[in-house]
Formats: sequence, C-alpha cells, structure tokens
Amino acid sequence: MLEHPKPLTRALLSVSDKTGLVDFARSLVELGVSLISTGGTFKAITEAGLPVKEVSDVTGFPEMMDGRVKTLHPAVHGGLLAIRENPSHQAALLAHGIATIDLLVVNLYPFEATLARGGSFDDCVENIDIGGPAMIRAAAKNHADVAVVVEPSDYGAIIAELTAHDGSTTLPLRRRLAQKAYARTASYDAAISNWLAREIGEETPAFRALGGSLIQPMRYGENPHQSGAFYRTAEVRPGVATARQLQGKQLSYNNINDTDAAFECVAEFDPARTSAVVIVKHANPCGVAEGASLREAYEKALACDPVSAYGGIVALNQTLDADAARKIVEIFTEVIIAPEATEEAIALVAARKNLRLLLTGGLPDPRAPGLGFKTVAGGFLVQARDNAVIDDMPLEVVTKRAPTEAERADLIFAFRVAKHVKSNAIVYAKGGATVGVGAGQMSRVDSSRIAAWKAAEAARTAGLPRSLAEGSVVASDAFFPFADGLLAAAEAGATAVIQPGGSMRDDEVIKAADAAGLAMVFTRHRHFRH
Repeated sequence: MLEHPKPLTRALLSVSDKTGLVDFARSLVELGVSLISTGGTFKAITEAGLPVKEVSDVTGFPEMMDGRVKTLHPAVHGGLLAIRENPSHQAALLAHGIATIDLLVVNLYPFEATLARGGSFDDCVENIDIGGPAMIRAAAKNHADVAVVVEPSDYGAIIAELTAHDGSTTLPLRRRLAQKAYARTASYDAAISNWLAREIGEETPAFRALGGSLIQPMRYGENPHQSGAFYRTAEVRPGVATARQLQGKQLSYNNINDTDAAFECVAEFDPARTSAVVIVKHANPCGVAEGASLREAYEKALACDPVSAYGGIVALNQTLDADAARKIVEIFTEVIIAPEATEEAIALVAARKNLRLLLTGGLPDPRAPGLGFKTVAGGFLVQARDNAVIDDMPLEVVTKRAPTEAERADLIFAFRVAKHVKSNAIVYAKGGATVGVGAGQMSRVDSSRIAAWKAAEAARTAGLPRSLAEGSVVASDAFFPFADGLLAAAEAGATAVIQPGGSMRDDEVIKAADAAGLAMVFTRHRHFRH
C-alpha cells in the first residue's frame, strides 16, 4: 500500500520558534500522542497544562554545558533511527530500554536571525545548533517510520494526517517532510559556512554551499516552459527579497530580476544628496536621472527612452511621494520599488490594480561586500559583488583638455550608471540624466552607435531639432580597445569621456580624443556585467 501508514504514538518537540506550539501540542495530546520535550519548549507545554516528559528523564542525563548537550544520546537517536521492521533493531531497543520516537518537531537555533541583527562572533557561534540538525537528519533518514517537522507551517498537515488516518502518518507526507528537513539543514549549514569563510577572509573555500528558504513559487521561469521559484538567503540586504508588496499581482521571475537590477542601480545615488530614479527594461537601465525632486528625476529618466520605459520597472532612492506617483502611473509600469511611500502616493498607485508597489525600508549599500553566483554546466561560478563606487576612485585626466566642472559631474553620473548596464556598456549623459544607453553588444563601437541612435530617437520623440547626445559626456564600462568607439561618441556630439583605461592602445585612444577636442579621464576600475 503506497501510503504505508505508521502509527504516531510518541513525539519529541524542541523548538526555538514557539509559534503555534501549544495548540499543536494540545492537538497531539488529544489524539493520544505522548510528548517529550526540552528546555523552553518543555516549559511552554507544561505551563499550558499539558502532559509532557522532559528529555533528561528519557536520557537519564541532565542538560549540561549551557544546553549544548541534551539530546545527543542513544535514547533519543536510537528512538529516531530504529527501523521498526528490523528484528535486530527491535532487539537493541529492548535490550537498552529505548522507546521509539515517531515524530520529531525541531526548528533550529536562530543563527540566521542572529547574523541578520549583527550579532557578535561569539553570539553567532552560540546560536549554531548541534543537536537539532543531528536529530533532524536522523529522523529524515528514517522517514519510512518517522515524520519530521522543521517549521510551524507543517503542523496542520500532521494533525490532518493523524485525523484522516486513525492516528497514523502516510509515506508521501513523511517523504515530503524529509526532503524539506534535509534542505533546511543544508541551508542552515550554508549560512554558517559562508559566514565563517567571510569572517576568516577565506575567499575560495574548498567547499561552497548555497541555501535559501522559499519566498514564492513562480508560475514559470524566464519563459513559460521553464519552472521557477524565488528563494531568500541569509544575506541582510534591502531589496526585492525583503520588500513588502503593498499591492498588485504576484511578481514574475523576470519582474524580480529586473526589479533587483533597478534597485541596485538607484542605490548608487545617495538620497541625502539627490533624488534619483532608475527605469529598467530587460535588466538594463533605459533611463536614469537625478533631480531636485523624484518627479523631476522621473521625467528626465523617462525622456531618455520613453518607448522602452513602457512596461518597465521604476526604482526610487527616496520615499515615493504623491507628485512622483501621479506622474509614474500615467504610463503602464510593472513595478515601483522605493524605500517608503506616503499614504497619498500609495492611494494613487492603488488605482492601478495590476501595478506592484514594493517598499524595502531602506537602500542596499553599494559598498557592502557580498557574493554573486552564476551556474554553468556541471558547476557554478562565485565572485565578490562589484562594490567599487565611482566616488572612491581618483579620476585621472589623460587628455590635454581637462573636463569642465559640469562635464566632470556628468562623467561621474554616467560611470555610476554604466556599472549597472550589461557589457559592452556605453552611457551618454547630460545634466544629471542618461540621454542614450547602449547595452550588451558584441563590440563596444556597436554599443556606442546604438546609444547615439537612441539619443537621436529620443530627441525626435520629444520634437527637438538635435540629438540629446550633443553636448553630452560618455562612459564606457571597460577600456576602448580601439579609437573607433570613442570617435563614434565624438561624432554623436559627446564632449568628454570616462573609461577605465588599460588597453594596449591607450595612447592611440588618447591621441584620438585630443584630436577631437575631447576631455577624457581614466578610473582604473572596470565594471563588466554579463
């Protein structure tokens, strides 16, 4: 019989998260299940007036070493691991006076939460659970006989099974719970190992683990024939994974990817210095601007590429106000993400029922360390987050003409944006706004020409007689391997250039810039983004 029902007569409960614990324990008792418990869990169940035996009465040993040792005992692990239909296992249980345990309920010491609140090294170490993972793995291994629960959300499934199957659990449920149990301990250990690697400065540990908890399953992934899901890691970083969604339908896989790209880009702009808005389409900024207000910044960003902005993602670096919200909702927008929003702005957005509004409570720190992952066949690549910030880079003037003060401000702005454009990346900017963006081309000269064409198209859309690129500056995410990309920018009307430098032909490119009357600065930092 596929269900393979197993009677549940004895359960061990040891949880740090007491959510729903008493009600669950009461339901188990009412179904005739005997309870064993530890520490604070035992106290909570006892105070509720429910019968429960302390684990020390089962093991014959008291909790010791500040609770570090309490369940690591054959009376516990034998009860979890014994195969019920194995005669030698049953003989061992009888010989040593061990009773079986049919249900294990454990959620682990809050290591991730301790890390998230900035706990000290010693505090984090003390919140590394030992007995919990050991019991979870034992129960999950023996799921043919034992059910294991690692989060309160599964309490209802256990009670429903026991009610429907005369006090027994079925094999499909036990297998599902076992899979979740192993994933939970793997995610837990990943958080610990990655934290410890960071603490000791180990950039390339021999083993690298990645784990997370499900935020939501997706209807599909990047395309309808691909499955997809969204997971949260232990990293503490404001963004789409931690945001509150106030309204709108469920985010799609592509929505999440684009929203993350937009919010990481807008975080480059200090909200104490300026209002800034980023509009993203297909993971690339199609308009970025700063201004005296969010509305002004949005209007300047929109002017860069109003066609691509339709159906895009809008990210703001300050509290969304009514003036900005009123303007943003004039065209179809998929997502708005901001640190906060005023009540009036929320009401304005609410009139567009399919528009998602996400509030994060803050901005991610562009200088903060972190890891990025990319899968390849048979493995994955890991690298440090690109946390280089233009404000920390000394700008080296390499041409005869130095940039003017206005050009210098726009160069810094353009390079700030280029960091978040897919390579090869070219960004034209003027007056604290992008006026043309070329992204993801196989040659840098093509990106430069596309960005110039975009600037000309935006001017035609706005009814202007000349390209927006005239009088602009241009940023390149990597060096110009030849002078052709730089000359294309000069032909489009750019007057100054910012780039990392480092090409074998730097001298040739500098001479071309001088001949064209361009000012050029090197940053000595590349921002490839593939």
